[in-house]
Amino acid sequence: MSSNQLTPRQIVERLDQYIIGQGEAKRAVAIALRSRWRRQNVPKELAEEISPKNIIMIGPTGVGKTEIARRLAKLDSSPFMKVEASKFTEVGYVGRDVESMVRDLVELSVNMVKSEEQENVKVRAAELAEERLLDILLPPKPVEKKVEDMLADRPPDAEQADLPLPVDTTREKIRRLLHEGKLDSRSVEIEIQEVRPGPMIEIFSSAGVEDMGLNIKEMFGNIFPQKKKVRKVNVPEAIELLTQEEAQRLVDMDKVTKAAVERVEQSGIIFLDEIDKIVGGDGAHGPDVSREGVQRDLLPIVEGSNVNTRYGMVRSDHILFIAAGAFSATKPSDLIPELQGRFPIRVELDSLGKDEFIRILTEPHNALIKQYVEMLATEGLNIIFQEDAIAEIAEVATVVNEKTENIGARRLYTIMETLLDEISFDAPDMTEKEIVIDADYVRGKLSEIVEDEDLSRYIL
Repeated sequence: MSSNQLTPRQIVERLDQYIIGQGEAKRAVAIALRSRWRRQNVPKELAEEISPKNIIMIGPTGVGKTEIARRLAKLDSSPFMKVEASKFTEVGYVGRDVESMVRDLVELSVNMVKSEEQENVKVRAAELAEERLLDILLPPKPVEKKVEDMLADRPPDAEQADLPLPVDTTREKIRRLLHEGKLDSRSVEIEIQEVRPGPMIEIFSSAGVEDMGLNIKEMFGNIFPQKKKVRKVNVPEAIELLTQEEAQRLVDMDKVTKAAVERVEQSGIIFLDEIDKIVGGDGAHGPDVSREGVQRDLLPIVEGSNVNTRYGMVRSDHILFIAAGAFSATKPSDLIPELQGRFPIRVELDSLGKDEFIRILTEPHNALIKQYVEMLATEGLNIIFQEDAIAEIAEVATVVNEKTENIGARRLYTIMETLLDEISFDAPDMTEKEIVIDADYVRGKLSEIVEDEDLSRYIL
């Protein structure tokens, strides 16, 4: 894994490339990731006893909670699943079984490992696909049998079977033309496996379909075996389709499944968003059965248990859980004590102000200003944002967040869309190819909306 070589300091530096501020939260996830690597390197008997350092992130929306968890998983090439805790509200009535988050994570991990394996066999798959395409372009000649061979039931020219086969010069010529791209405009008919989705069947049960020992897709796949279909495509597309089919044949799915399950158990990350939504309010009369019930259902998964999946039993003992919530009307101590104990690390994320907005607009690799400049460059426009314009955009975002609902950095998206609405619409037809955006331009587009609080609630 890539985290083997990364120290906590280096992990924070990598996260800094995409997320502005929130140093305390970055430190917490960096330590948690490094602790996972440390656990894998202690004696095996002790490693089983070490629990993951689960984290609760506390902060308003739009400050980077989800992005920190997602970037951490990418950094480590870990299977990552984001789930809304409120999705499990009223389990047994309309909610989902909490174990489904682990099943979904396993499915994601299988697809991830399968893609990696297909990439590893890509060269061999391309060679096999090329041979199949050459067979289509130049079908092999039928072997002629002599009468005496047919009577003796022996292959033709058996006495010459040990001699090397002559090189088919015509086939090699076609291969050369194929490599040179001179056959790209030619259409061919290829026979490929038809991928048919299984029937959409939803089973309402307190247990998952896996617990019933059923695999619906495979069951219907056996009843209705896959068919092959003929498609007429050009040569480059034929190569691509045949390569994909050959890569799937070369991949050992038993090996993929085993590696995927191990990856989930050892390095899976589940991000539990809106965990504050499953905390009962203080004003409720009596116990809030559905919300507290969800917490109690979550408890064994977070503590560590065996979850039945279509790939076998999967242990959740060492999956890293990162929970997040605004906790505006509640607090983490309102969670049931058993669940609190399974999240030993708590970090509070800071609200974002003007200075942070300026940095978000300009510093990260995926900075918002860079995104809009590059998108409009595809229309031949050169958009130049002056420093005072960026400062004015950040100021507007701060003011609107204070006057209306604080949605953090997401406010920048609505402001940028409103600011560039006219340019985005007229871009293909504009004759002037260089546009300079300064503070006056920003104020001209946004000042009336900002001053009218009712209007800003609707537009910004």
